[in-house]
Amino acid sequence: MTLKPDPKINLLDKLPPILKENLDKNLCTGMDVINAIVNGATTVETVKKQTYATMGSGCCIQQVERLIECLCAPEPRKRRHWKTGA
Repeated sequence: MTLKPDPKINLLDKLPPILKENLDKNLCTGMDVINAIVNGATTVETVKKQTYATMGSGCCIQQVERLIECLCAPEPRKRRHWKTGA
């Protein structure tokens, strides 16, 4: 399954605070990686090819996976109230 980011949403708002820290200094969670994900990179391998993230010791693979998950995951559906249907 391929997840696509929603262009109408500010994607940085979807990130947990820990992943927003030092975006301009951290290669694996930096804006280059975020931009790659926003522009269609939906796997760690694709992000790696476009940005060189995760090519060192691999310690940031989980960070990149989490970014993909946060930035590309569909918004949860609102539950309808069973009595009103709203």
